[in-house]
This record gives sequence, structure tokens and C-alpha cells, in this order.
Amino acid sequence: MSVQKSKKAGPAKKVADKPAGKVAAAPLRKRGRPRAFEPEAALRNALDTFRETGFAATSLDDLSTAMGINRPSLYNTFGDKRELFLRAYQQYRQETGALFAPALDPKLTLRQMLEMVFATAINLYLSGENGPRGCFTVMTAASEAMSDPEIRALVQKAITGADRNLAERFRLAVKSGELSATADCAALAQAASATIQSIALRARAHVARTELEEMARNAIELIAGPARR
Repeated sequence: MSVQKSKKAGPAKKVADKPAGKVAAAPLRKRGRPRAFEPEAALRNALDTFRETGFAATSLDDLSTAMGINRPSLYNTFGDKRELFLRAYQQYRQETGALFAPALDPKLTLRQMLEMVFATAINLYLSGENGPRGCFTVMTAASEAMSDPEIRALVQKAITGADRNLAERFRLAVKSGELSATADCAALAQAASATIQSIALRARAHVARTELEEMARNAIELIAGPARR
């Protein structure tokens, strides 16, 4: 409460009565609140930014702008740049795993499986608003694997996981008679994986889709044999 010095009272002045009216309510100010964002969408934008410029050349300001959040929110939600990179890479692996999963359906023939695997790879690695993105594992994460043991472990896990899944599918092809009983399923899996990795590299280099599709057809011929007419 404010206390003021009193003044000597003078004669009272009569104030004319005014008709009562409604008092206009003061406009309410909306309280500020942080901008809402979807963590998965923000991670995807971070992934695209890392993919465009690489880990070292991507600044926190670049990430903050791409993700639509300020730097304090970025730190609070995702941690530092390295932690964000790891989380974005893990999400990438989950999403690409889901894309390739239908191609490994055991109901498909060996040739159908290979055709679907390579088609999925070509479509994925040629996509991107600013040009072909290639594969994050091959083009971006692998360059950081040399100096970062945790990233190296994730890259190795991605490569060996692909080899393992393909080898298992080739073993089914041996059981069904689509491959010879003496087929080296591990070696065939590595050959198929190497083809996928090469497609990713060539896609990033803007090699034409027709050339990538021809490369895939040749790989299928080598693994599964000539198509039956």
C-alpha cells in the first residue's frame, strides 16, 4: 500500500451523478508459451541437416533452425550435438528397417525378395528435396565412425544386421531349393549388402536410376541365377 502526505481539506465539491454503464473489460493478454513441436519430426529434420552437411560442418544454429526450436529446448530435449546425432541415426535405422522389412517376407521367392530389396534401396537413396540423399549409414555415419567408438559400433551393427537378415533369407532359399545346398549364404549376403551400399554411394553421386536398376538386375542374376523364361 502506498502512503502519501495528507493535504488540508477544503470545501467539498459536489460531483454530478453519472448514469451507471458497463465498464469495458481490459483485454486479456495471452501468456507466452513455448512453441510446440513433434520430437520425431524434429529428429527427422535434424537427420536431413546432418545428411546435407555432415556432422562436423553442422552447427547448433543450423539444427535449431531446421528443427524449429530454440537452442535451450534443443539441449533440454535431445542433449548436445553428438547426442542428437546418435538419436537421429537410431531413428533413421528404425525407419529404414521398417521400409525394408516387407522385402524379407519369407513368402516371397528369392528373386522377388532381391528385386524388392534393391527397388526399396534405389527409391530410398534417390529421394530427397535437395537431391539424392543416399544412405545415412554409408554416407554420413561411416565418416564419424573413425573417431567415435559409439558411432562406429552403431555402423557396424547396421552392417552386420543387414548381412544377418539377408543370410537368413538365403538359408530359406536353400531349403526351398532356390539355391544350391552348397551355397555360401554368408558370402551371398555380403555380396547383396555390398550392392546396396554401392547403390547408396552412386545415388548420392547422381548416377541415373536406369544405371542403378541395371546394377541391381546384374546382382540378382549373380545371386539367384538367370530368370526362368
